[in-house]
Amino acid sequence: MLRKIRVAAAIVAFSLVTLLFLDFTGTIQAWFGFMAKIQFLPAILAMNVIVVLGLLLLTLLVGRVYCSVICPMGVFQDIVSWISAKRKGKKARFGYSPEKKVLRYAVLALFVVLMLVGLNEIAILIAPYSAYGRIANTLLAPIWAMGNNILASLAERADSYAFYTTDVWMKGLPTLIIAVVTLAVVSVLAWRNGRTWCNTICPVGTILGFASRYAIFRPVIDTNKCKDCGLCAKKCKAAAIDFKNHSIDYSRCVDCFDCLENCNSKAIDIKNRLKEKSTASASAEAQQNCQSQNVDAGRRGFLIGAGLLAAGVAKAQKDKKVDGGLATIIDKKVPERQTPILPAGSWTAEHFAQHCTGCQLCVSACPNGVLRPSSNLNTLMQPHMEYDRGYCRPECTRCSEVCPTGAIKPITKAEKSSIKIGTAVWHKQNCVVLTDGVECGNCARHCPNGAIVMVPSDPKNPESHMIPTINTERCIGCGACENLCPSRPYSAIHVEGTEQQREI
Repeated sequence: MLRKIRVAAAIVAFSLVTLLFLDFTGTIQAWFGFMAKIQFLPAILAMNVIVVLGLLLLTLLVGRVYCSVICPMGVFQDIVSWISAKRKGKKARFGYSPEKKVLRYAVLALFVVLMLVGLNEIAILIAPYSAYGRIANTLLAPIWAMGNNILASLAERADSYAFYTTDVWMKGLPTLIIAVVTLAVVSVLAWRNGRTWCNTICPVGTILGFASRYAIFRPVIDTNKCKDCGLCAKKCKAAAIDFKNHSIDYSRCVDCFDCLENCNSKAIDIKNRLKEKSTASASAEAQQNCQSQNVDAGRRGFLIGAGLLAAGVAKAQKDKKVDGGLATIIDKKVPERQTPILPAGSWTAEHFAQHCTGCQLCVSACPNGVLRPSSNLNTLMQPHMEYDRGYCRPECTRCSEVCPTGAIKPITKAEKSSIKIGTAVWHKQNCVVLTDGVECGNCARHCPNGAIVMVPSDPKNPESHMIPTINTERCIGCGACENLCPSRPYSAIHVEGTEQQREI
């Protein structure tokens, strides 16, 4: 029964987290956005004490339920492992193996050090929630969108508009490559050995393994009932059951309850560690206590590190074509910005870099197509803004609503319209008013803050063509001018980001 409950809960949680990255309407986010915010590492970076303490207390109570139910990467491994067992026809294919302490704690130590020194872009490669988010957003979301577009096409033929089409495009080649590699590595490990990733590489698994050693309710082998058949060990995807010594490595046990359901002699049951201590459980506890003494220093180091982390934590073209009429329309090119444009609510580049895990949730949630993962090595996979496909509408706060780590602080619509994320810069040599001798004013007409005013190109001749002038104090850097500028391939106006955002 416990296994069935766990499987049902895991399927629901996994489906909801996956849909957060696939849903482009915002409906799922409105109802189940909390699923991203209860993930362990995002909660630490957001300094969400309630969630972090809740997950730690849950682990101290019943073990690593988080890894088997809440974490999408953990459930994904179970799915791959289940498919592997079906194809191979081997339901009992695992076996006990000793804990790989050196590898496990070395990876955790490296992860903490990288986070502390600000190399988040490397550390987040193995962060479980973020790694799965990149897989879902980069690989699954395009397939989901294409399926939606097929339904929209069929519905349109039936004079129904229950669906609408959405753009399908590659938002970042480096992120795509990393997502593919991560998917391949995790899938191969899960296909062959179940939860190898969780118990050797995943830093969250190692952290929760500390707490799970002292879990109150945990599976215990009754030596009087055990027939030493080894079936429990063969079913343990965490390779944590040593049936010969009747012991379980609780730091690696993910509470999947497979052993309970498959033990023919019913020798494994959930026991209260504080009340019942059989000979076998006492022996196992002594072994675990001995192991825990060796890692106490590492645990203290991590907690200190986590606290510090949480606290600290192109040349223009001359031949242009005007967009519209019978003129050739050339795709816009992204300008080379001196300072990247960060989402409103990031406040400072340093704060954003320290807290963002590159999970791509904001990228998938952006309805305007302006957020995309960075290809810069210093901010790899962290989102920045580009205005070749759209602009950041002042009334949209979706990215701040979905960010689970606090990298983008929650803001209101009123605040959004007054937060300066950049400043527009006009390029005289690109403006169609001067290059093609036509009237335009597109930038001024669409500026939501009235920061652009058209003035005569020749101050001495009021009848001369009108060109834009920018009030930098009123400009918030939304990119409407850059996006809607008819100049091709480079806009006559582009936005430069700001290192520190402020309200104007």
